[in-house]
Amino acid sequence: MKYFIKRLIDIFISLIGIILFLPIWILIGIAVKLNSVGTVFYIHKRVGKNRIEFNCFKFRSMYEGSDDKTLVNNPDDARLTKIGSFLRKTSLDETPQLINVLLGHMSIVGPRPSLPSQVKNFTEKEFDKLLVKPGLTGWTQINGRNSIPYKERMELDCWYARNWNILLDLKILLKTPFAIFVQEGIYDTK
Repeated sequence: MKYFIKRLIDIFISLIGIILFLPIWILIGIAVKLNSVGTVFYIHKRVGKNRIEFNCFKFRSMYEGSDDKTLVNNPDDARLTKIGSFLRKTSLDETPQLINVLLGHMSIVGPRPSLPSQVKNFTEKEFDKLLVKPGLTGWTQINGRNSIPYKERMELDCWYARNWNILLDLKILLKTPFAIFVQEGIYDTK
């Protein structure tokens, strides 16, 4: 029953979010196109619940052809476009993932989706992260985001996957706006 309720919440919030963000997405799309050559969206493979890969959507924040494999989250990263830097600071680059939520690949709340190359290096315990759908926001995002070491982020993600419930999701949803507006932990300083 709790999975059914979570899915209903995901559908409701993602539909409302898509409707509300659509005018903003149009403006972002124009800004991305005017700022640099390339596509508006960046579509990349991520691993979700039960190790199933899916195409994850986001606005392109880097120059076309930039290597995103190193995952350097630094506000001075030369690969970031001017608009891309703004999109990352405000987390607006991630908002197209509402489409992934509506399609059922992701949830509103859950661990952030992992790259296939990361999953290949998971320990047996770290595979617990994949017991639930990845989310737009999660336990790690309200507890430090990228400012905490990778190992600690994995521990937080796995703890969430083993302990999630609707009340925990509500707590995370209530704390998420503060984490976004304060912009804590967006860039990895380690």
